[in-house]
Amino acid sequence: MCKIFISADPELYRCRSRSLRLSGVATSIRLENLFWQVLEEIGTRDGLSVTQLITRLYDELTEAGGDCANFSSFLRVSCGRYLALQVSGRIPADTGVPIRSLDPDWVLAGEQPLRPGAFAAQPQRMRMVQAGR
Repeated sequence: MCKIFISADPELYRCRSRSLRLSGVATSIRLENLFWQVLEEIGTRDGLSVTQLITRLYDELTEAGGDCANFSSFLRVSCGRYLALQVSGRIPADTGVPIRSLDPDWVLAGEQPLRPGAFAAQPQRMRMVQAGR
């Protein structure tokens, strides 16, 4: 099991900071390179730079009354949700399809809410490798 995870390119989990303005305040966001790559993909789908995407997410989260205290974690979770919704087929794998063109209610209808301490059930079959084979 561990080989699947430990064989990741170390560059993916190396952290990088970016400076930007959120609501007129200069700030810095530190994320692992993998998350910067996912944010780049999400932004590109809608013709946004990473800075424009992050600013839009921050503004919309603030408008919705969301908690921005740990915004870096919010961005990581957003990346994870994006990837999970792609795997489930709710967000097309074709990155030419803009996110803004999708019906958010339909996309979110396929998301399984997690209870604290629970894991999402995966409806797909996975090839299992037995020890000793």
